[in-house]
Amino acid sequence: MPAWKDGKLGLPVREAVKLFPELEEYIDERGRLDLSNRKARILYNKAIAKALFGLEIEYHPRGLVTPPISRYLFLKTFLKGGEKVLEIGTGHTAMMALMADKLFNCKVTATELDDEFFEYARRNIERNLVKVRLIKSDGGIIRGVIPEGELFDVIFSAPPYYERPTRGVLTEREGVGGGEHGEAFSVRLIEEAMDYLKPGGKVALFLPDKKPLIKAIEEKGKALGYSARDVKFEVGTRWRHSLILEL
Repeated sequence: MPAWKDGKLGLPVREAVKLFPELEEYIDERGRLDLSNRKARILYNKAIAKALFGLEIEYHPRGLVTPPISRYLFLKTFLKGGEKVLEIGTGHTAMMALMADKLFNCKVTATELDDEFFEYARRNIERNLVKVRLIKSDGGIIRGVIPEGELFDVIFSAPPYYERPTRGVLTEREGVGGGEHGEAFSVRLIEEAMDYLKPGGKVALFLPDKKPLIKAIEEKGKALGYSARDVKFEVGTRWRHSLILEL
């Protein structure tokens, strides 16, 4: 399990400054990092990705500042290692696709809709020397995007939650589960996934701490024939859920 030298899954701010000295200007007299500043969050998360997970990450100027630790904890809830996996919507960092390849030795396919995010994801994949297959989704989820007949052990996603239905880029608030729209995307994903999973395959969704949302997706999954398991985990001051649906 990746961890800093103190055995904890985190990175002291002063160690992050050694990797990115420009972080110094965002630290107050008590040694606290101003995480309300977007640039500071980007630099700190880049440091975590590098120090704990050995990843070099470039963030898009408008993209969600993806926290590496939360994504790693999510992947640990359902990956054993060596699986053939599909990530729906890898985002500009391709963070989870990179981790699935590098840390879990998975054979990874990942999709992305946004043109600029796709380019950033491609560059992150190249700079980390992994074998992730990146596919431009052009608006589809799985059908029409992934070749028919291709099967996976696991299909996973951190579904978007927009303020209103849109093809636009997630805001910071929406990216951490603050939007109202997202259930329909998740339901469609688990419906389409059934034709692309191996026997005993599973879908895993990274979800905000919203009980009605989780219950609605879980009930739909059971109606489709999945068994469901909800794993709740803490990241900083927030709770997140890994909803695992297995055939």
